[in-house]
Amino acid sequence: MSSIGWAESYLGQLRALAGDRTLMFVGARAVVRDDAGRVLLIQRSDNGYWAMPAGAMELGESIAACATREVWEETGLRSTVVTPFALYTGPDRTFTNMYGDTYQLFVVAFRVDVWEGELLTVTDETTDAAFYRYDQFPTPLSSTVAETLADLAFFEETGQTVLK
Repeated sequence: MSSIGWAESYLGQLRALAGDRTLMFVGARAVVRDDAGRVLLIQRSDNGYWAMPAGAMELGESIAACATREVWEETGLRSTVVTPFALYTGPDRTFTNMYGDTYQLFVVAFRVDVWEGELLTVTDETTDAAFYRYDQFPTPLSSTVAETLADLAFFEETGQTVLK
């Protein structure tokens, strides 16, 4: 699995063509837990926030493959079984990033059921990574973490996919 830079990515190429228009961002977010039930968080190198592995889907890739690739790129772990549990869509999911680019998100959240490998704490996209108990999350924490974990708990209790 190889990592590509922003300029070569589908979204990077599309941004170069579209200028400052709002773009659709199709991507995946992954919840990785260890045997003790702790959640894997990565510290993003671009903004310093702690978040779950996540990113944009590339052309020629499925959304599940996107989740698997993002986990690998950001942590060095290989996800072998993933389960989708939530979809985040709609105009209320529009945001402008630190570079001034605006996106409307369509993100699928996945539970990583089986993974292998050794955790890398520093990658091209991360400055740290570790498993944390829910009551010991580091700061600054991405606003997506609490919502995603609540939606995963709902999914695990009911078996119903969360649609937002």
